[in-house]
Amino acid sequence: MKPTIAVCLGLLALASPAVAQSPVAVVEDVQGKVTGAEFMDYVTPKAVIKIGDGGSVILSYLKSCRRETITGTGTVVVGTEESAVHLADVKAEKTNCDANQANVTTRETSGVAATVLRSVDANKASLPQPQLTLYGASPLVEAKGRGKLVIRRLDVPDERQEISLGGTQLKGRFVDFASENVALAPGGLYAASFKSSKIVFRVDEQAKPGATPIVGRLLRME
Repeated sequence: MKPTIAVCLGLLALASPAVAQSPVAVVEDVQGKVTGAEFMDYVTPKAVIKIGDGGSVILSYLKSCRRETITGTGTVVVGTEESAVHLADVKAEKTNCDANQANVTTRETSGVAATVLRSVDANKASLPQPQLTLYGASPLVEAKGRGKLVIRRLDVPDERQEISLGGTQLKGRFVDFASENVALAPGGLYAASFKSSKIVFRVDEQAKPGATPIVGRLLRME
């Protein structure tokens, strides 16, 4: 029995790291010598980032909306809402973002959005509540692979954008409206769809166009 128990414990030890963790932050920028993170990576709790001399990294947390600019030689351990930083310098700020961002495009929420949009199409007078608010008018849309990204405005009829994606977007999954000088209307209510993912979102009335902090304009279509 002892060898069997030992094997089982060994398998459990191997299986534990394989359990997928939800991302808690996005890497907005990397400069110089940095290991453990690349531009537009998602990072999970306990991930370790090492910064060499002259290097820097910017992390933005999805729930706490904390944006950290970390510079100088040191080590960063990713937390759930902020980083533990050893030796390197940290400049932190609070940015405008929606704390629901981390889990808003699950299969369940996409199903809710699909049902709501069918109701909107059947009754134009009824507008849904947004599932997410963007604080930048030029979204950074995560849409992985090939397909058609459709963004249509719900509070103004016949206003829509369709983008055919061939898998050549940034890192194979990011479409940056800021790099194309495209902005949505502040205060507008929109629906986005890509493959089976759907989401209803509003652009904040004070939202600015262009390359504003990523975590405030990130639209995840998973």
